[in-house]
Amino acid sequence: MHRHWNQLCFLKKKKKRGKAIANGVFLFFLPDHVWCLSEQASVPGGACDHLKVCSQGYTCCSQEMEEKYSQQSKHDFRNAVIELSNHLQTMFSSRYKKFDEFFKELLENAEKSLNDMFVRTYGRLYMQNSELFKDLFVELKRYYVGGNVNLEEMLNEFWARLLERMFRLVNPQYHFTDEYLECVSKYTEQLKPFGDVPRKLKLQVTRAFVAARTFAQGLAVARDVVSKVSAVNPTPQGTRALLKMMYCPHCRGLVSVKPCYNYCFNVMRGCLANQGDLDAEWNIFMDSMLLVAERLEGPFNIESVMDPIDVKISDAIMNMQENSMQVSQKVFQGCGQPKTLAQGRTARSVSESGFSARFRPYNPEERPTTAAGTSLDRLVTDVKEKLKQAKKFWSSLPGNICNDEKMSVGTVDENECWNGSAKSRYDFAVTGNGLASQVNNPEVEVDITKPDMVIRRQIMALRVMTNKLKNAYSGNDVDFIDISEESSGEESGSGCELQQCSPEFEFNATEVTGNSNKSDKNVNTSAATSSGLSRAALFFSVLFLALQRQWR
Repeated sequence: MHRHWNQLCFLKKKKKRGKAIANGVFLFFLPDHVWCLSEQASVPGGACDHLKVCSQGYTCCSQEMEEKYSQQSKHDFRNAVIELSNHLQTMFSSRYKKFDEFFKELLENAEKSLNDMFVRTYGRLYMQNSELFKDLFVELKRYYVGGNVNLEEMLNEFWARLLERMFRLVNPQYHFTDEYLECVSKYTEQLKPFGDVPRKLKLQVTRAFVAARTFAQGLAVARDVVSKVSAVNPTPQGTRALLKMMYCPHCRGLVSVKPCYNYCFNVMRGCLANQGDLDAEWNIFMDSMLLVAERLEGPFNIESVMDPIDVKISDAIMNMQENSMQVSQKVFQGCGQPKTLAQGRTARSVSESGFSARFRPYNPEERPTTAAGTSLDRLVTDVKEKLKQAKKFWSSLPGNICNDEKMSVGTVDENECWNGSAKSRYDFAVTGNGLASQVNNPEVEVDITKPDMVIRRQIMALRVMTNKLKNAYSGNDVDFIDISEESSGEESGSGCELQQCSPEFEFNATEVTGNSNKSDKNVNTSAATSSGLSRAALFFSVLFLALQRQWR
């Protein structure tokens, strides 16, 4: 033994007939043996029945080495999948954060713009009733982040509360009970005191917010699906196939010989069979995201809705002021004549209001800057290109892994590659994509009756999200999905176990409620009755609106 060991060391030093095949392992060919110079073993030819996967002929691998190679093959496979998936996951994550930041900042800017404009326009009168407008933006923000908010009902309530405030302001000589104001709100649809602004704004806001929120959710669901599906764990049969492809040639001394391309393809198709089944639903999901993206560029553009919302609400207020006498008369006919306040109290209220017609155009330079330093059009244009590139990702994954020069020889040198048993041409055909196609896979034994449940849940999550996107595309509101990164459970975005999920997702479309009778119990009566509209105030109001529209 020592004589052979010394001879091997000599061969190593002279670099004759010796070949490094792994860290600390050298292969030498002697007349009757294939020797491994390593700390573990040198295995004579013919004494190789200890190997479980690799060839039972001449070898330089011990059982321990084979096991280490098996673990290494799993590690290499996982890294190959993660390396290709990370770019996609990072793309969805970064775009979700950018859209989310944009939408939230857009709401903040719109609220600031309205507050600044109304303070300058209505002064103390607005400040005494500002909580009404603050509540509007609170509810819009709450809807976007997933609150249980029915947009149409919320907007109906906003206009009903505004009508109550305005009706008191244009009739300061009367006392109105809460019951009387409830009666007033019943005439909102019939009298249209704010003109056509409430109807148009409700339609625009609902469609834009539904599309924006659903699109952002879609980006987050895509991010989470990629994260979960790319965390591969090969089956024992898959691990055997990976070992045989990647490292069994090392045990034969064929260290520089890479696997044949089609051989690699079959192994990857077998190991990624369940991921392949994700592809069809993934592609439908990508198409639905692209459709909603087009809506965001066009009629459902939340930026074009929120940016001028202050002017639209101001239009409605002006319309109420201009038609206050006709509206009041019809309300008195339907709800009865209200009680008159004492003359002194009425005069004192008007005096205390401090109503001032200090109207002037809003300076464009004073408007908030573009949200998140960008525009919705630029964001959508960028993400549309990324969505197109993400299609067919899962069906292309086996081929993309095998295109790596570390994994296979590629499509050249088809006769100079490892085919699983020798350095020769690979003759088997490539199997199809998906679990069912692996029944004839010559390299990986796949049980097609046992699908991966983690991936099945992600398929269901995509199906549910696709239905939400289709409803958002049509302008229908749907229930919110919790897509926060902190949410627990491996089935990101699905919210249910496979057997509990219905393939047909039932959306909760927002229904228009024509009668919002909720009155504001906290009205400051003194402030509300203190501002009768003088003709001068009305004149300046119209003047301000004209100048404002000119600026727009």
